[in-house]
Amino acid sequence: MKCEWAGLTPRMRAQCWSLRGQQLLFCSLPAGAFRMTESKELPGALVEEIGGPKGVMEEHVDFLKKRFTLITMKELKEHKEELAEKIVCIFNWGNKPDVDGELLRCLPRLKVVASAGAGVDHLDIKMISSYGVKVANTPHAVTNSTADLAMTLLLVAARNFMEAHQIALSPNTDQFDANWVGGDITGMTLGIIGMGRIGYKIAQRAKAFEMKILYHNRHRRQEEERSVGASYCARLDDLLQQSDYVMLVVNLCPETEKLIGKHEFHVMKPSATLINISRGLVVDQEALVEALQTGQIKAAALDVTYPQPLPRDHPLLNLRNAILTPHMGSSTFQTRWLMMEHMVQSMIEAIHNLPVSYGVTVN
Repeated sequence: MKCEWAGLTPRMRAQCWSLRGQQLLFCSLPAGAFRMTESKELPGALVEEIGGPKGVMEEHVDFLKKRFTLITMKELKEHKEELAEKIVCIFNWGNKPDVDGELLRCLPRLKVVASAGAGVDHLDIKMISSYGVKVANTPHAVTNSTADLAMTLLLVAARNFMEAHQIALSPNTDQFDANWVGGDITGMTLGIIGMGRIGYKIAQRAKAFEMKILYHNRHRRQEEERSVGASYCARLDDLLQQSDYVMLVVNLCPETEKLIGKHEFHVMKPSATLINISRGLVVDQEALVEALQTGQIKAAALDVTYPQPLPRDHPLLNLRNAILTPHMGSSTFQTRWLMMEHMVQSMIEAIHNLPVSYGVTVN
């Protein structure tokens, strides 16, 4: 393998790895910063498809093809005997392709499943690991964009933005009602359930809005709470009783499935808004519909539901006090590119039997 250094800054050069006597580019370098040539065949990476709603983003294809031979699920099914031996990694984008025992059994040289995003609830980590295959995700890549979306949903819900938009566009509007109002943000109380990387970034943003910040977490995060002036609530009910906005930022696991249900909605203020950027199953959706319909809570803003998308006749789609977005926490050009780079880094590390920087451990 030959690495041509023309145009690289000293900092870029410092990011290159020395690997088995060969020079290999660290994945975070910009595409086109250097050129690699190699006589050996590129390692095979299984993808769902190229382009389309569930496929590799077309903007990423050139970057990926310089490093891997991309093999689609359709190609694998049609030429399994020829292609299965070539696949050493799975590029799991948008939770596709489905990684099950049948697929793993037919890929004898598979080393890693690299999954886009922070959540890995769509993967059976123990089952995959039992085949000697590593799992990686991209938690650091999505932190800021997801926190930004969380605050967007909070602001949109608070200021009743969706209704305001319709008023401004409606052909029946001949004047604006001087007494039409939304809700405040400054000085209000935000309760964050889950003070991990994203929860902490949300708290930083809320602090800039001069909000009072409460948080509930499995473990107290004293350094983080001092940094943003947050108060720890050991009991979830204490947070729910005090919060004007309740933000869900937890991973989906057996302990968090339907974490928010009838009891929790009963405890919340009637003027409170629920914001969910974690996973749909963290909320009991039937209880949520009832809470919104009966005025137990004021509103909900949801980037995630179960299933996704909801059936087109689902009652949440017709409630004026429910705001829904299509699981778009990481949906920015920059974040998606960084996610792809982190996946590539993990794949290259696993292929060369190096520690995987963004590896997921088996609990």
